[in-house]
Amino acid sequence: MVGNLLKSIELFLKGASFYRGIVLTIAVTLPIAILYSIGQTAIIVPIVFGTFVNAPSDIPGSLKRKVNGIFISISLTAIVTLLILFAKPYFLVLLIALAILSFFSAMIAVYGFRGSLIAFSGLLAMVLALAVKDISGIDILLHVGLLIIGGLWYLIISLLLSRISSKKDQKKLLSDTLELTGEYLKLRGRLLTERDLHDDLFKKILELQTKISEKHETLRESLLITRRKTGRSHYEERRLLIFISLIDILELALANTLDYSKIDDLFNTKKNYLETFSNVNVVMGEHLVMLSKAIINNDKIPTKNELLNVFANAHKEIDNYVAEVGLPEAREGALTLRNIYTYQQQLLYQIRAIRRVMANVKNAAKLSVKKQEESQFITLQEYRFSIILEHLSFKSTIFRHALRLSVAVVAAYLLGSLLDIKNAYWIILTLIVIMRPNYGLTRERFLNRIIGTIIGAAVAALIIFTTQNIIVYGVLAVLSLTFAFSLIQQSYKVGAAFITLHVIFVYALLQPNAFSVIGYRVLDTLIGAILAVIANYVLWPLWEFKNLDQDILAVLKANNNYLLATQKLYNKTNGLNTHYKMPRKEAFLAMSELNAAFQRVTQDPKSKQKEYQLIYDIVTLNHTIISAIASLGSFIQKHKVSSLNEQFDVFIIHISNNLKEARNILDKNKKLKINQDDNIENAKEELLDNYINLANERDQEIKSGQLDVKEEMLINLQEAHLLYNQLIWLRNLTDNLKKATFKYKELVK
Repeated sequence: MVGNLLKSIELFLKGASFYRGIVLTIAVTLPIAILYSIGQTAIIVPIVFGTFVNAPSDIPGSLKRKVNGIFISISLTAIVTLLILFAKPYFLVLLIALAILSFFSAMIAVYGFRGSLIAFSGLLAMVLALAVKDISGIDILLHVGLLIIGGLWYLIISLLLSRISSKKDQKKLLSDTLELTGEYLKLRGRLLTERDLHDDLFKKILELQTKISEKHETLRESLLITRRKTGRSHYEERRLLIFISLIDILELALANTLDYSKIDDLFNTKKNYLETFSNVNVVMGEHLVMLSKAIINNDKIPTKNELLNVFANAHKEIDNYVAEVGLPEAREGALTLRNIYTYQQQLLYQIRAIRRVMANVKNAAKLSVKKQEESQFITLQEYRFSIILEHLSFKSTIFRHALRLSVAVVAAYLLGSLLDIKNAYWIILTLIVIMRPNYGLTRERFLNRIIGTIIGAAVAALIIFTTQNIIVYGVLAVLSLTFAFSLIQQSYKVGAAFITLHVIFVYALLQPNAFSVIGYRVLDTLIGAILAVIANYVLWPLWEFKNLDQDILAVLKANNNYLLATQKLYNKTNGLNTHYKMPRKEAFLAMSELNAAFQRVTQDPKSKQKEYQLIYDIVTLNHTIISAIASLGSFIQKHKVSSLNEQFDVFIIHISNNLKEARNILDKNKKLKINQDDNIENAKEELLDNYINLANERDQEIKSGQLDVKEEMLINLQEAHLLYNQLIWLRNLTDNLKKATFKYKELVK
């Protein structure tokens, strides 16, 4: 236990988040030290403010986006500060300025994650401007000028250390993705045997898949853009190879999704055989977790002995199953186990590819992404002004959030003024930090903020009671700033505790009565947090169950494109290139968005979770559909067979029609054309006959004494078994999805 804790601390201290915290601390404390030593204390505050408020937009990504993001942040924070300082002497004008600036700052979040952090910088600048003592005229311009200098100073420090930061970011992202993928494999393995926990495990799988997809998107931008800018360096090439293997692992893991009800019937009294294959997934997952730690610590990669042992045991279990049950009764179960084993072998291949890259084996693998194709895999955020105009509608979640935040900020300032609360801007600070576009996340941050603030205040009170040494206060203020900035994204509760420590120790340096600061801090935080939750519940709430149509439509469209790309792959009209990879990527991302939306549904109040079970069924069906398509695609890639094109195409047309009909149910304004659907029952019979004929042929070989199956016969049997089961399963899934979508549209309006 203690060993794991120490290891976690070591990983954190070596990570990119802690490094970024150090960068901010250096950027803040260095000008303080220099300006204090030369007697220019009057300009310390605005420069430090400028440094602090422009740091949030410095996140992993391309150098160009980093620089542009910080420049936009500097411009926004300067304008916001200027307007607030000029409006401060006039109460009514100030209220109007607070309303307008908080609204338009919040609207910048329409430009994605970096945009949301720039928006936060604008809101933070607004709060810090309220904290500035009353100044006027030239002093305001001087303050804003120094604020800009502080922002530029942070940009310079960030750029000077960007090379180190970029490598740490990539390493941390790869480490996190390896760990999340490992946990994902372990959960999928448990699905085979822990059937009573299926729903709980599946919800965790959806959550993990969303996190993995988010990491993939960030890595795509970081690795592919860097490679395009700097060329094919050995360092970048190795990390890109690991990333490509991680994408393939996610597809393969999805492809391992099975018709678990059929598996239960098939292995009703033989579940011990499934335990072995479940354990293979668990061991592979744990190996990826160990690799994630090795990549951060630059440790030697773990031995592969346990991996090879579990695979050897799994291979023996197939023979043991056949020996115990006997042919031909054992054939379907044996083919099912062999298909699972084949997929797991492919996972092992990708894991070993990652091992070879990490071990720096020469010619470990060939890079499969051509430079001319790279841009297609990067999801570029558009920054057109028209995007904001498109969101100026109550249909937009961001618009509602911006309007809600604007009203709440004005209410908080009025409340602070009426009650004559000291440092009332802390209420607004708490408000903008806690309030999020959806109620569930706001409530979660409310609880974490309160707990973190109480813990931080208690620790600060204990230290202040123990010592009145200002050197101790100064050191702790610096350290708490570093840890606050490092941890705020990873654990908001812990980050909030360190923020509270930092604020209290800074005030303890400036004021003799530090205990009063602790009391005010807790009170203002509590008021701001309560206001945030109330505003989210009362002011123009958009409960997630009413906002799912577009996410479901996007998944239906992406799954259909992925299905048709898989059809082309089977019919060999194209190789494994962007015509297959792009629809695969888009399907995974669309499913990730739907998973995230479903998670937000679960965070809403119980009374607002309308038709929860029906929504869960739709999410589950879509997830299973994309998994079944991935299963087909994975098999086709590894086996050069396509002997059942006609029947395959009939099923694909029917399944595609089901997905289109589901889209037509959801979107009454745009009707998709339904293709001519041939007799699917005939195709089903032909697929079954093909499998039965191959099985009979194999039985005859066994009777004639040919006990060892030929490779060609084995592959043909696997193909016939997989296609028959997967295509019928996909047909049933999309039939059920169409019914569930119709019911959803009728009940949720």
